[in-house]
Amino acid sequence: MKQTALPLPELTLAATAFAALGSEQRLAIVRRLVRAGPEGLPMGELGEAVGVTGSVLTHHLKQLVSAGLVAQRKDGRRILSHIDHSAIEALSAFLIAECCADMGGHGSDGGQDG
Repeated sequence: MKQTALPLPELTLAATAFAALGSEQRLAIVRRLVRAGPEGLPMGELGEAVGVTGSVLTHHLKQLVSAGLVAQRKDGRRILSHIDHSAIEALSAFLIAECCADMGGHGSDGGQDG
């Protein structure tokens, strides 16, 4: 069973992202922002939706921004948080990159011919 060695930065980025998702509250924030789409949500609406407000919400968002999973932008006086779709897609790709590698390759046919 030979595993492909991952470049250290890729492994480190994935570990950082998974660590950030290791909190139920942060995972709920990410899931809510995924539902919101590219426009994102203002802090107050996001906090109400996931049941986390104030400094606790700010702390969780800081962790998610630091991990590269969430981005924020100012809209007038509001701060909008939105998911970084490319980061989420990269994390998903990281998870399935070696899917079925021990069976001879990727795919749902298990590496069997037609």
